[in-house]
Amino acid sequence: MKVPFNGTEFALVVVLFVFVAVLGFLAARWQRGETLAHIDEWGLGGRRFGTWVTWFLVGGDLYTAYTFVAVPALVFGSGALGFFAVPYTIVVYPIVMFAAARMWSVARRHGFVTAADFVRGRHGSHALAVATALTGIVATMPYIALQLAGIRAVIEAAGINGDWPLWIAFAVLAAYTYSSGLRAPALIAFVKDILIYAAVLAAVIWIPYKLHGYDHIFSAANAHFAAAKSGGITLKDTQYLAYSTLAFGSALALFLYPHSVTGVLAAKSRDTVKKNMSLLPAYSLMLGFLALLGYMAIAAGVKPALGAGGKADTNTIVPMLFHAEFPAWIAGLAFGAIAIGALVPAAIMSIAAANTFTRDIYRPYFRPTASPAEEALVSKIVSLVVKLGALLVILFLNVSFALDFQLIGGIIIIQILPAVVFGLYTRWFHRWALMAGWVVGMVSSLWMLWLTPKAGGHGHFGGSQWAFTHWGIHTKVTMWIGLITLVFNIVVAVVLTPVLSKAPRGLDATRDEDYLVADASEVRVPA
Repeated sequence: MKVPFNGTEFALVVVLFVFVAVLGFLAARWQRGETLAHIDEWGLGGRRFGTWVTWFLVGGDLYTAYTFVAVPALVFGSGALGFFAVPYTIVVYPIVMFAAARMWSVARRHGFVTAADFVRGRHGSHALAVATALTGIVATMPYIALQLAGIRAVIEAAGINGDWPLWIAFAVLAAYTYSSGLRAPALIAFVKDILIYAAVLAAVIWIPYKLHGYDHIFSAANAHFAAAKSGGITLKDTQYLAYSTLAFGSALALFLYPHSVTGVLAAKSRDTVKKNMSLLPAYSLMLGFLALLGYMAIAAGVKPALGAGGKADTNTIVPMLFHAEFPAWIAGLAFGAIAIGALVPAAIMSIAAANTFTRDIYRPYFRPTASPAEEALVSKIVSLVVKLGALLVILFLNVSFALDFQLIGGIIIIQILPAVVFGLYTRWFHRWALMAGWVVGMVSSLWMLWLTPKAGGHGHFGGSQWAFTHWGIHTKVTMWIGLITLVFNIVVAVVLTPVLSKAPRGLDATRDEDYLVADASEVRVPA
């Protein structure tokens, strides 16, 4: 449906946007070190964020604007399958707690800024480090683009015509990120999370009250899926494996993204990292409530707004639900929360991608003698380029393609797990075996994705689930491609390591005690 322009909603979005933009620029003075002309200060906030700041920063980084619009939209279109994000964001924290703590410790001791820095130091392999860096950058780019898709959803739901608000959002985001670095999204995350929690709590109380309770909501959703003969409020027998492997695989992949690593390394102590891993599941409660908004939209009879080309944009279903069920001033606050929720992760992701390029590609191969100030400057410039690239993706590429790329991103990023996570615990794997495993994992992933058709049975890269029919097994059961190819990756690394036992190993720059550093007072190697 075409949405008429609402001045109240638009005005509130603008006010909140201006407020956080001012905060973004003021953040340059917040907990500032001697200079921002250092990648540690600009790109990691000086590595001095405490428990609360880290909690808001990592939460704002992982629970993105696209999470707020995509998860309910998936529930709206597919039903129970869309809830996969809830269990995966519950199991991820105990899985990564100890690995993240070890990463923080060794990074603090050696001044590592990225996962690729660690891989180069641990395995003594520049090629493996570059592979890790490129994997992270490629997987992050569509993720940034999809944050801007969250802003576009708000624009469409508020009845605003044209893409000029996206250009303004890009300019402001670029300016305060360039000026303040990681401190900007860390400070803005406080505002973003407070607004999101308020909007979600209001929605899960007020909307069911208006719709005569949750019983009616679930009944309406069930009737809708039964009529459509697709989806459902419970999983079908053939969906269990797809659901569980997607959730588990996504949990394994989440903290391999450069922006996730950045959030961890910005913490001031190992204890801060562990506390956050135990506190962050609180966000999953909010995510469960958010997912329910998809069913509420069905019960309320809400239709998606028309996007580019006059086609219905299902990403707008949450903004449209707020637009239909709340007074304009509450809907405007919720729209502002979603827009701000895009700015925080987009800033962190662009900083993380820029740090990865600077430390692991620019300095080793173009400017080995680069000064800390030069590194910081290059990171600032690259962060602008990354954000501009994400904006161009949204403006000139169908958003559904960007979503496909993001799904592919999870399958791609999980291929660095052996080099990064296994490397935190053991040096048994040979660097060449890990590199061969990465190649096999990447090639097999792209091959399986190529064979996965789009809806209707035509085209390629149609989803992240592998149909067992490709192996001659006549069933509708599917499995997340990333876990299959990760097994290929690990098997190759395990088999080749003994074979390459006489081949030269890279120099390990770390020691066992480096993985147990507790705080900055134990650091002996200058950052």
